[in-house]
Amino acid sequence: MADTALVDPETGLTQAQLAARHGLRVAGERPSLAEYSRRLWSYRHFIAAYANAKLVASYSNAKLGQVWQVLTPLTNALVYYLIFGIVLAQDEMPNFIAYLTTGLFIFNFTQSAVLAGTQSISGNLGLIRALHFPRASLPLAATLTQFQQLLASMIVLVGIVLVTGEPVTLKWLMVVPALLLQAVFNAGIVMLVARMGSKASDLKQVMPFILRTWMYGSGVLYSVSLFERLPSWATTVVQFNPMLVYIELARYSLLEQAPLLNESLAQLWLVAAAWAVLAGVGGFIYFWRGEQEYGRG
Repeated sequence: MADTALVDPETGLTQAQLAARHGLRVAGERPSLAEYSRRLWSYRHFIAAYANAKLVASYSNAKLGQVWQVLTPLTNALVYYLIFGIVLAQDEMPNFIAYLTTGLFIFNFTQSAVLAGTQSISGNLGLIRALHFPRASLPLAATLTQFQQLLASMIVLVGIVLVTGEPVTLKWLMVVPALLLQAVFNAGIVMLVARMGSKASDLKQVMPFILRTWMYGSGVLYSVSLFERLPSWATTVVQFNPMLVYIELARYSLLEQAPLLNESLAQLWLVAAAWAVLAGVGGFIYFWRGEQEYGRG
């Protein structure tokens, strides 16, 4: 009797067959990966506008407004230099202040993106429940917002590098593809933590500790040559740390005498590209697989 009730008496078709005939689908059904990618691309203008709005809003209550985009990284660099460059006497390295600042700004790009991405779903439930759009727009917008912050930081960084005596060379052009690869890597990681954060609200409390540990393992505050004192297997593991790789590429591009843990520049680029593809594609697929879950519960 239950099966008979599901059959339309006029057509003799089940409800599922009728829905398929008229192109109806389950509400909130996850589209195919290709279709999802197409929809996401069609929302690119929304992603850009939303990222810009978030950036402007973040400084709307400050008297100096977006000037803090420059003041914040500059102040952070000064504080860390006072601690590690003067108090702990790390400035025996040639141009330590530029070396330190480069590491800080590059790492902060990923750190800020991950922190924002952790709450990109859980912090926008009202928007998610009110409107229908590809949810990946939100973590991608968070990444784009931090990329815009990075561009302001790079202006400060270039000024520091020049003032501290570094010459302008053709190597500077290498920083562009390095930052683009890092941006792709960040987007993938942000989508990964966005899905995780949508289910585990405590993740935002744990993430600062994870990122702080990651920073200390990425040679941000000291010379990467110190890692050579580790056992050979540990040094090999550190060489594949994605943040260490992106920081080393930026330092090599901007500084004349930046020590490299891995002397093979080709291997650095290969690892950087591999991490960008792995994180970018893997993070996107992982996020897409949870598309129908966001905003429920």
